[in-house]
Amino acid sequence: MFWRMIFKTLSRQKSKMLMISFTVILGVSLSTAMMNVMLGVGDKVNRELKVYGANITVRHKDAALMSDLYGLTEGLGVNDKFLYEEDVLKLKSIFWGFNILDFAPILDGNAIMSVKGQPGAVGDVSLMGTWTEKHATLSTGEELSTGLKGLRTWWEVSGEWLGEDDDSAVMIGHLLAAKNKIHVGDAITLTNNGIIKNFVVKGIFNDGGNADEKILLTLPAAQELMRLPGKVSSIEVSALTTPDNDLARKAAQDPRSLSPDEYETWYCTAYVSAICHQIQEVVRDGVAKAVRQVAESEGTILNKTTLLMILITILSSIGSALAISNLITASVIERSQELGLLKALGAYNWQIVLLVLLEVMITGLGGGVVGYFLGIGFAQIIGQTVFGSYIEIARMVILIVAVILFFVTLLGSVPAIRYLMALKPTEVLHGK
Repeated sequence: MFWRMIFKTLSRQKSKMLMISFTVILGVSLSTAMMNVMLGVGDKVNRELKVYGANITVRHKDAALMSDLYGLTEGLGVNDKFLYEEDVLKLKSIFWGFNILDFAPILDGNAIMSVKGQPGAVGDVSLMGTWTEKHATLSTGEELSTGLKGLRTWWEVSGEWLGEDDDSAVMIGHLLAAKNKIHVGDAITLTNNGIIKNFVVKGIFNDGGNADEKILLTLPAAQELMRLPGKVSSIEVSALTTPDNDLARKAAQDPRSLSPDEYETWYCTAYVSAICHQIQEVVRDGVAKAVRQVAESEGTILNKTTLLMILITILSSIGSALAISNLITASVIERSQELGLLKALGAYNWQIVLLVLLEVMITGLGGGVVGYFLGIGFAQIIGQTVFGSYIEIARMVILIVAVILFFVTLLGSVPAIRYLMALKPTEVLHGK
């Protein structure tokens, strides 16, 4: 009898129940989309922000110390301290190796440049040897492609990038090229410590920074010119990281201050400080530091994006609760004589409240199922439109949406429940 009354009501008040269901569909679909995007957006936002370059730099510990103490970026104690090229690929062997997207070793130096067809030497110029493109096979069998090209996506290049084996070619910063009237295809000569090497200008780049007055060449060519086989000055690393919290900031000060549980949590979370610590474990004499402007920007943007999506979810839930409240209250008022008769026949308040709540919950459940699948579709549309890839579906969203739906429906029913509790059979049955 009880269930027959529920289904009779659902069929008799189709329009109002459909409106409740439609309201639930809107709220649940928006909540589902926002939460799936929120949970799956972290790596995608970080990947989008990688256009700003490396967020970690690795230098020799003595060079880093001189830089920290005296602000020196070149000179004795800085330029004479080097890392080992053979350690660079070890970056992919750390615990968070899969989070390291791109990296490139850098060898800084100087040389005397002369340009073919121009009398006399131009003078001292700054050099930057690196992997522009590097294809390698790790000891695990994994193949990787990395290099400066992936770290300098904002460069405007006239001509072509250096290839992996372009040891006889260079790229020149546009300011240096303009000052010396150098064009793509020109021949230049670099001299350092009695070593003379001839190069062809393959490209001219616009960095927007100090690199615009430098010459870029392959790492083997730079090492040969500077008599530094197997040596690099620094390593630039671009890694996917988790925004810092109190634990990460505490660990950044001194990992030894952490308790064993804190250390395990920190080490196994992709904080920038944890990744830096792990890099130092595989790079001999290296000190890894976050490029704070980039790392903090990533965390700030990601936190604000997450907060925005949480606010949208909360506001959509509040809107759904208000709409459901109005619809349920209108339905109960319309059925006041029917409900008053039930009271007059001996039904308890809790039985009538349960009757109404079950009607609403069944309607909401149907709308919730439809809304969930619509929300998954909206999440994929957002992923394709904004990030150009699909959003991974998080199973935990089902539970979160179910809890939200339950409480939204319950809160929306409160005004109707209060009306039912105050309803007097004698008044409604007399038409008052």
